[in-house]
Amino acid sequence: MCGHRAPGSRGYTLVEILVVVTIMGLSAAMVIPSMAQAGTFRVRSALRTLVADITFAQSDAMAFQQGRAVVFYPEENRYVVVRVTGPVLDPVNDALYDPSREDDIMGMDFDDERFGGARMTSALFDGESVLIFDELGAPVTEPQGTTPSSGGMITIEGDGEEYWIAVDGFTGHITTGRN
Repeated sequence: MCGHRAPGSRGYTLVEILVVVTIMGLSAAMVIPSMAQAGTFRVRSALRTLVADITFAQSDAMAFQQGRAVVFYPEENRYVVVRVTGPVLDPVNDALYDPSREDDIMGMDFDDERFGGARMTSALFDGESVLIFDELGAPVTEPQGTTPSSGGMITIEGDGEEYWIAVDGFTGHITTGRN
């Protein structure tokens, strides 16, 4: 009669309880380290979003044969992508439209909770916090200018790590890394 229950008895055997506890323990062992890295993944998401927007600005400049710029506001932890319509950038009136984003403006505010506390600590291109692409997608030093940029770098910190995005001045090639 070993292993059989008496009619009307309810309960679990010791083996059933051990199997359930073992499965729960293994599940927790796999999930907890992933949860600990969630902050790092969110900061990297901020990095990937910024790289995608810089690449878009460069491609859009070539597609429409019109300059584009990414205006950075490190002190406000945000940036906006704008159309170059003259010798002076106007981020308010010339921001590119993107209906999938908050306020319908192409740009990002890293204070958004999706980015897990990412902070843009610096953005410097030719002494300014602006990355400008001419109509051929090449970085230049000023709106509607022809002088090639010397390139620059953006740094983003979060979750105890620091990441950088470098844009080559001649080609506009983008590279990323972690300090």
